[in-house]
Amino acid sequence: MRIPVLDNGGQWTHREWRVLRDLGVDSEIVPNTTPISKLAADGIVLSGGALSLEGSDAPLGAVGEWIDSVELPVLAICLGHEYLGRHFGGMLGKASPEFGSVELIVDAPDHPLFAGLPPRLRVWASHNDAVVVPPPGWPVLAHSPGCPVEAMAHPRRPIWGVQFHPEVEHTEGGREIFRHFLDACRR
Repeated sequence: MRIPVLDNGGQWTHREWRVLRDLGVDSEIVPNTTPISKLAADGIVLSGGALSLEGSDAPLGAVGEWIDSVELPVLAICLGHEYLGRHFGGMLGKASPEFGSVELIVDAPDHPLFAGLPPRLRVWASHNDAVVVPPPGWPVLAHSPGCPVEAMAHPRRPIWGVQFHPEVEHTEGGREIFRHFLDACRR
């Protein structure tokens, strides 16, 4: 299985790559400007990043082209999650900053992303901005006291976004979330 990590400038992009590698996936970190024609993939991970997309319509490399042109599973993390929200018509805004340990409340325990995980998890977060209104039709899968949309899903495609960082060792259930994403890539 081949899953590239599209690098949006995140401080933990290498951790996302490492988790995939540790789970037996052929993965590489590639610039988010990489054209679709240059990569063969079974799924895509959109990394986090330090940019603020709130109040902007600036492109994020070739991410929009990837999302609109391929029918592959996508796991978007932090900035990648925020990009999905904006790209599909949701609203971004300033959230209560979350840095470090955050209590995640799972709103959709039957969704494949959270299958078998407890209804409350301690996760690692690092953000000022957030999706404050999900795109039309996208269910909210999880929230926290400071962030109304910690996780969301496309209503028809296997595209999932998480505001928190499942690649960080301190995130409870993080590896399971990656495994659930890989299960979607195998279908």
